[in-house]
Amino acid sequence: MWEVLDTAKSVVEESQNVWIDIEALISFSQKLFEDGIGVPQWRCPYHFYDGTEDTVSYILVLDSMNFCFWPPSGKDKWEIDYESKRLSGYYGLAASLKQAVESGIPITKAEYLAELTLVKLEHILGGKGELQLMEDRLKILRELGCVLLEGYGGKASSLVKSAEKSALKLVRLIAEKLPSFRDVSEYQDRKIFFYKRAQIFAADLYGAFNGKDWGSFADIGELTAFADYKLPQVLRHLGILCYSQPLAQKVDQKIQLEGGSPEEVEIRANTIWAVELIRKELDRMGRKFKAFEIDWMLWNMGQDDEFRLKPYHRTVTIFY
Repeated sequence: MWEVLDTAKSVVEESQNVWIDIEALISFSQKLFEDGIGVPQWRCPYHFYDGTEDTVSYILVLDSMNFCFWPPSGKDKWEIDYESKRLSGYYGLAASLKQAVESGIPITKAEYLAELTLVKLEHILGGKGELQLMEDRLKILRELGCVLLEGYGGKASSLVKSAEKSALKLVRLIAEKLPSFRDVSEYQDRKIFFYKRAQIFAADLYGAFNGKDWGSFADIGELTAFADYKLPQVLRHLGILCYSQPLAQKVDQKIQLEGGSPEEVEIRANTIWAVELIRKELDRMGRKFKAFEIDWMLWNMGQDDEFRLKPYHRTVTIFY
């Protein structure tokens, strides 16, 4: 997406607290090339998939709540028990929603979402510990239900069809129709576009349906990386992202960064641009990947304890 890449690059060029170590980036790209790492599959045991319109609705509900899984200070992280495993974060959310669908709770129906209550949402998610921003999650789902009912006959699949097999059109449409997906910040008095969750929705459809049916997009390769808090953690561990001493201290001491603050915007913008540079470097070596595929690789790496030695930055936000 040109607006995401262009504005991210403009931030990178003016960043005061975050920068990219090109030598470390080239070294990592070389290792990826030599190791022959492939693109992780989207489908996993924690995702609901039946190949129908319900899968489209499930993914949109999932990505509507795909943000801020870390616990407030002094609180236990939110976790669920699923098939003898303890899951937290994104996988916990995916599995909770999968269980809801399979148990007959109609979370894929716009009518249900539009009238959802906090009590019902808490029952759907279950688990132990604290999941932040529950009131916001409820508001987002109710908003989603209403928008689908008012403009798309209550069907997420109709919204997707209206994008006419364009991932970019879908991202912009989602951001236009659903304010909670309108992930835009300001930096030096200009708008910086991220569209993290809107882009993830398009990529998830592509991954779930293997680039066919509702996941068929002619321009899927135009998506960028998804600027969250896990990718910067991985890139910093690899020495690719570097922080100024004051910012490093804040992140390492788990001091919250305000959403839209220069430091937070610089972390996210440099993350997007670093992935774009990795993509270009791999392309130069003869391996072609889409930016979001490299994002998936880095995110999967971030699930290993090796990449959690230093904390991720903390921002209370609905955008990631």
